[in-house]
Amino acid sequence: MIGIIDYGAGNVQSVSNALTSIGAPHFVSGKTNKLQQAAKLILPGVGEARSAMASMEKAGVLEWLQSVKVPFLGICLGMQLLFEHTSERETPCLGIITGAVKRFSNNVKVPHMGWNSLNVVGTDALFRDIPTGEYFYFLHSYHAPIVPETTGTTDYESDFSSAVRIRNFRGVQFHPEKSGEAGLKLLANFVNLC
Repeated sequence: MIGIIDYGAGNVQSVSNALTSIGAPHFVSGKTNKLQQAAKLILPGVGEARSAMASMEKAGVLEWLQSVKVPFLGICLGMQLLFEHTSERETPCLGIITGAVKRFSNNVKVPHMGWNSLNVVGTDALFRDIPTGEYFYFLHSYHAPIVPETTGTTDYESDFSSAVRIRNFRGVQFHPEKSGEAGLKLLANFVNLC
């Protein structure tokens, strides 16, 4: 059973609808005692980093999240929050991955919105049967740096991390729930992780 973490913001319903469409049992909760029962966790993300961190702290899930051992997938802002810091309102994040998320420069249209390609780096079961160069849907103004934990990159002004993995934690900058068949395949791969 997958637990979708509800912190009062984020694309919870879209993720839930996508999981329903692939037949993946799931529930939505913002309560640690309920989320602890999940075999896997998804942290969806839409909105602003500081508000998201404050909401998770208020809900009492922040410290617990940093130490979960089950497979975890952060989506969009949910991926950015895995890093130490974001320049979005100079917000400290979960600190699971070393590095800082920064805003795109004014040299490109912000937000980065629409379809863009993913270049898979290394091997990760999350991308099984998803070829490098596949297109996913993006909507974000801030981007993560290339780090040793990068498993996917995308070019917009320059390359940024569009997928990361460290231990049981994975994150994708794009929205798989809005990315058609490729996105549903990625979610199915996450569901099938041991």
